[in-house]
Amino acid sequence: MQFHWLNKQNNDKLIVFFAGWSFDYKPFEFLKCDDFDVLLVYDYNNFAGTENIPSKYKHKVLISWSMGVYVAYQLKNLLPVFDEKIAINGTPYPVDDDYGIPLKPFILTLRHAKTGLEGKFYQNIFAKPEEYNEYSNNQVQRTVENRVSELNELYEKIKNTPKSYEKFYDKAFVSLDDKIIPAKNQINFWKSFDTEFKELESGHFPYYNFKSWKDLL
Repeated sequence: MQFHWLNKQNNDKLIVFFAGWSFDYKPFEFLKCDDFDVLLVYDYNNFAGTENIPSKYKHKVLISWSMGVYVAYQLKNLLPVFDEKIAINGTPYPVDDDYGIPLKPFILTLRHAKTGLEGKFYQNIFAKPEEYNEYSNNQVQRTVENRVSELNELYEKIKNTPKSYEKFYDKAFVSLDDKIIPAKNQINFWKSFDTEFKELESGHFPYYNFKSWKDLL
């Protein structure tokens, strides 16, 4: 994993954000941090480095997005104790016909990951063309090869992870126009585990609907 401080001003409040597959910190730099220190976690070619997440803050919030929802849950015993834990457009069962990305489309994405990353994958992340255009002005800087490798590593871990969930997330956001992880599957998961969720009128990447990290809370 890689770690990037979007804001580190010795505030007494911390947001730790686990990004989704293929992302890094660049597309999130526009969000205001206000009085929060914000640490972004990305690149799941390995799950090492949780010691880089500090615990000495008075108030700590975990926000996980997409594949990051699964990764943070897998690392839950190595993370600090958070006051609030929020999942956005993802579930702890990321490849699942009922609760995540159905297996067949996931395998197609995996098989054609390089082509997708160079083509329409990022367009499908967003609900509107203008959002994709905005992303294009501040897009991910990682190599395609690094992102393809990440998806393969994630799937190896997912295949070897028993499906069991002990309630961890306090609430979830589900985008109704999510073209990556079907909204109905996300809703199925959170309802099954009696977790509060809020529906958003947006695509898989909902962040252009917000001005600051605080807005997400």
